Amino acid sequence: MEAHTFLLQLLAILVSARILAEVATSLGAPGVIGELVAGILIGPSLFGWVETNDVILLLAEIGVILLLFEVGLETDLGKLLDAGRKAFIVAVGGFIGPLIAGFAVSYILFELPLIASLFIGGTLTATSIGITVRTLASVNRQNSIEGQITLGAAVLDDILGVVLLALLYEFSVTGEVNLMNAVKVLAYISVFFMLAPVLAKSMSQLIRRLDEHIANPGLIPVTIVSLVIFFAWLAHWFGAPELLGGFAAGVALSRRFFLPFGIAIRTSSEFSAKIESQMKPIVQLFTPIFFVTVGLSLDLRAIDWSSMFFWGLSLTLVVIAICAKFTGALFISEPFARRFVVGMAMVPRGEVGLVFAGLGIAAGVFSSDVYTALIMVITYTTLLSPFWIRLYYRYFGRFLG
Repeated sequence: MEAHTFLLQLLAILVSARILAEVATSLGAPGVIGELVAGILIGPSLFGWVETNDVILLLAEIGVILLLFEVGLETDLGKLLDAGRKAFIVAVGGFIGPLIAGFAVSYILFELPLIASLFIGGTLTATSIGITVRTLASVNRQNSIEGQITLGAAVLDDILGVVLLALLYEFSVTGEVNLMNAVKVLAYISVFFMLAPVLAKSMSQLIRRLDEHIANPGLIPVTIVSLVIFFAWLAHWFGAPELLGGFAAGVALSRRFFLPFGIAIRTSSEFSAKIESQMKPIVQLFTPIFFVTVGLSLDLRAIDWSSMFFWGLSLTLVVIAICAKFTGALFISEPFARRFVVGMAMVPRGEVGLVFAGLGIAAGVFSSDVYTALIMVITYTTLLSPFWIRLYYRYFGRFLG
């Protein structure tokens, strides 16, 4: 591809993503849905202006690494500890329930391949902590009992999801589910997560001191992006997906992260806030490329919309995606009204679900109809969950105190 053609396509991606994200937000939907729709509009499904190529896919991969860095940066492990046992029950139940149900239905009922079925189950485990936080904040319940339980559970859900993603990545690379390989990957991930935070914290102290003495602008964005790229390479070297490195770097640099084994490195919350504010424009530049690429990967013209298989799979997965997220919430010792709203708040898949689906299609484990069915499930849960929660609080909020 010639340079001017690529630049025109990149222009179409960025402008369409920005416009449709604003439209989605004005309608009360998450901006990520607008970016997904942008990819559908300019891609093969409608106008056909942009096709995915190696350069766009590389930019999208950088986008998803930075997205996971932001997810890690916003991860507050203190909320998980504060919420305690109830958050653990909600997270584990809401993780295992969709994973088993999604896998069983795909593999047994719809006779999909083993690895594709695992990816489907993995995609359904996701919870978008960003959408959950914004939804609870919109009704001023983020600091409520159910809000703290939900946020703590969503933090743990993210951590479990990233580990599962690393395992699925290994299975997709080797083309088989191998128990020894899985144990090896888990061991590597454990070592990585023990070493990475210490290394990231130490390097952040060096960056902070340099920032105090160097007047030239741009030190923090350049050094932090370099750190994220290094951790992405390090994750790959350990045999995990690159995005795991972005997540680990983000968690290590978050405001309320504590180091294991009592290792004490003084953390400056002001510096963490400075990292977050200066990195946000870079993240917001690259991550829309990833979400638009998800839309570009869809070819709605190639789908047989009269297929009973397609609609049966889509509707079945929607039911599982909603109901299975209540698995853990229904077992905590809280009034039913509170347990129910916690389950509802765990339903949105959002950007985390799209990461799973995107890795699945990139690895070639999904057919186009299965991929489209998953995108529909993610879109449905992401779009409608915030509206359900607001309506629930309007009519039943008095029962929550």
